[in-house]
Amino acid sequence: MSVISASAHAHVEHHELGFLRTYVFSTDHKMIGRQFLFLGLMMMILGGALALVIRWQLAWPETPVPGLGLILRETGGILEPSTYNMAFTMHATIMIFFVVMPILAGGFGNFLIPLMIGARDMAFPVLNMLSFWAAFVAGILMLAGFFVPGGHAAAGWTSYAPLASVVEYTGVNWGQNLWLISLFVLGISSMMGSINYITTVINMRAPGMSMFRMPLVIWSLFITAILLLLALPVLTSAAAMMLFDRVLGTSWFRPSGGGEPLLWQHLFWYFGHPEVYILILPAMGIASEILPVFARKPIFGYHAMAFSMIAIAFLSWVVYGHHMFVSGMNPALGMAFTVSTMIIAVPSAIKTFNWLGTLWGGRIRLTVPMLNALAFVSMFVIGGLSGIFMASTPVDIYIQDTYYIVAHIHYVVFGGSIFGAFAAIYYWFPKMFGRMTNRALGHLHFWPTFVFFNMTFFPMHILGIGGHMRRIYNPLQYEFLQPLQWWNVLITIGAIGLGLAQLPFVINFFWSLFAGPRAPLNPWNATTLEWTAPSPPPHLNWGGALPTVYRGPYEYSVPEWAEDFLPQTVPAARAGARRH
Repeated sequence: MSVISASAHAHVEHHELGFLRTYVFSTDHKMIGRQFLFLGLMMMILGGALALVIRWQLAWPETPVPGLGLILRETGGILEPSTYNMAFTMHATIMIFFVVMPILAGGFGNFLIPLMIGARDMAFPVLNMLSFWAAFVAGILMLAGFFVPGGHAAAGWTSYAPLASVVEYTGVNWGQNLWLISLFVLGISSMMGSINYITTVINMRAPGMSMFRMPLVIWSLFITAILLLLALPVLTSAAAMMLFDRVLGTSWFRPSGGGEPLLWQHLFWYFGHPEVYILILPAMGIASEILPVFARKPIFGYHAMAFSMIAIAFLSWVVYGHHMFVSGMNPALGMAFTVSTMIIAVPSAIKTFNWLGTLWGGRIRLTVPMLNALAFVSMFVIGGLSGIFMASTPVDIYIQDTYYIVAHIHYVVFGGSIFGAFAAIYYWFPKMFGRMTNRALGHLHFWPTFVFFNMTFFPMHILGIGGHMRRIYNPLQYEFLQPLQWWNVLITIGAIGLGLAQLPFVINFFWSLFAGPRAPLNPWNATTLEWTAPSPPPHLNWGGALPTVYRGPYEYSVPEWAEDFLPQTVPAARAGARRH
């Protein structure tokens, strides 16, 4: 445990703020973290509902749905082709930009960074508040596209030019325009947050908290902030350029005016592949935090874990071309991207084997946070291994734009990031809200989610190998896909089960928020600094002097109650536990 001054537990006296300054326009990093968390969870409901509509259409594309014809479609299925395009565009956009990023980077980044490095607050509290409200405005703009003439954006979450950039293709509607404006505003929000995170980590660590004494989750959030600061301006600029093409008649991406549609792909994926690690790195840090706590042993290879995250961040800039193997690039350039993509698997493998090394020989406690962290590791391995296949140009050409790609990204983003988010919510809920969640409801949420997740997304690999294209609304129109249609039905049944499996989480979250048992100071017997603050932490986190750190969070030490469980072969660990 990081050793701190005795005054760290003192209550902080401060002047009372009004309701608006406390809960709405707050500059407290903890409240802003909660705001991001609630924003992400609310958007998850909408994104999940869109996913279920998409899956229903694919499973029963020619079966009328009684009672829904007036709202959706009378002749068969539940969606018109254009509405289907809008649904999958908005599902992916919402889940990536308004669920995973707000929960992991916005919510837990804001809540944890000052607490885990021993700071009072973020470096720029007002800028921190503005970053949330810019993200909130971006979400409103994105949702407003459902209500404008012509419908919402329908060119996919990648919005490739010229489909998305030429008004003649998409029609004169403001749906695509609002999509672009929303991402522009969200990019500004992320840049404000990234500046805050980086400055806070560099300048505001507690006495004794060196860079290599920081918890690995802080390393992951710090590196994520650097990626956001460098990658988001590229997408933000590209969104502005496409908006100018649509509204002002410029020709950045319009072939008729001498523009280059392929330029959009370069700009998008130069952002898009670092974005993959923006989504997954915080979950990696969360798993690196939770696994040692519930294995009751230190993280295996702390320095290797930190340097592997740095390596992942660096290499993420030189692999983006593997998204464009079918764009007609020079084969020599394709080979370079193939090699770099295979190399980036090395730091990911280092992390995976270090997680296994942490578990090996540990006294594993299968709490709900631990189960979700273990699910993250196992699902990330499956998603990562399928990514290795895509690194090979000949294989990628075959599976490009098939459901194999859909399976891969969902194993990384849902199986990885969302299981990581669930692990973080269950683990830090006592510190965020001062109450414990219900263990039985947690298990009732985890096990069906794990089973139905795999039932939903693993068969998509089989569909992809069979040639099932993504972004088609009626597979039965293709004769070679008809024998595979029962897989679509099975996947949809799994998706419905996955959606229903979230009900225990919703009940658990809100019941625990208001009626859960009061949380003790450190319910998990964890070894990081945030557990020395009250639950929930007060304004400015600690009273009196700031905590002083004498050693890193993963150096071997145990509470006195656990000394009897230590192996007899580690007397130094016993001595260290007694000494500290």
